[in-house]
Formats: sequence, C-alpha cells, structure tokens
Amino acid sequence: MNEQEMVGRVQAALGRHGIDEPVEAAAIFLPRGHFAGAFTGGMIGDGLIGGGIGAAGGALAGMKAADAAAPTPERCMVGVTAEKVYGFDTERGDGGRVPTQAVFAVDRAGLEVKVHQRVNVRVLELIGRDGAVIELEGPRLPGFHAGAVIDALHG
Repeated sequence: MNEQEMVGRVQAALGRHGIDEPVEAAAIFLPRGHFAGAFTGGMIGDGLIGGGIGAAGGALAGMKAADAAAPTPERCMVGVTAEKVYGFDTERGDGGRVPTQAVFAVDRAGLEVKVHQRVNVRVLELIGRDGAVIELEGPRLPGFHAGAVIDALHG
C-alpha cells in the first residue's frame, strides 16, 4: 500500500480509540531480530538438511521463533503524531495490513530515538524517560515505509 493510505489507516485506528491527533507518518515494522532469525535459521536448516529446502525451512522457522520471542507484534504498524508514537498490532485486510489493537503509545517529549543501519533493515529504538525500550526493524523493502517514520522522528 502507498504511504498516504497507511497514514489514513493509522488515522482511522486512532479515531476508533477516541484520539484526534493528525498522523504525520506511518510504517510497518517487524520485531527486532526478525531477519537475524531468518539468517540463522537458514544456516542451520541448510546444515541439517542441505540444499534449498533445508535453508528455506530453517529461515521460516528462524523468523517465526524470533517474532514469537519479541514483545511487539509480528507486523507492527507505527504511527507518528506531534505528541506521540503509536504502535498497533495488525491483521491482513483489503490492500494490505490493517491496524487493530493499540500495543504502545509513547510520548515524544523526552523520547530518545536511535536508528542503527544494517544491510537490509534499519533498527529503530524508542527509549522512554524511564529507560523502557521498544525495538523494531524496518525493512528496506517497498511498501513498509520505515523511512517515513524514521524521518518524522528525526525531524
């Protein structure tokens, strides 16, 4: 889905929660460790079974294991407003993911934002005043729009 549609979906989700704040940017993020899980699982699967089937099966198993161990949803839609950063669980819907249940809302005032550049992802760390950390991976793939959220948080 395009970036504006994603922003609209987050805006609608906030409205369902009674929140009337304009959404500046929105993106889909994965739990931190998602792609490392795929890489590690692929290596193990290839070593155990050999060939493409072992590597592919291991990669899928590694991703699922990393996602299951994370405190954030498998596909987290993140929206940025002037006041807060919101995270929503998602489900498949017409034309892409649809935000469902709110899983976090963090005040931007006092929020420390760190971004770590990796080969195929950008790791986003949201660090609250109390030291609590939310860690997410934004894939460098079309349709996720991670760069829009990162830019909004640094702007």
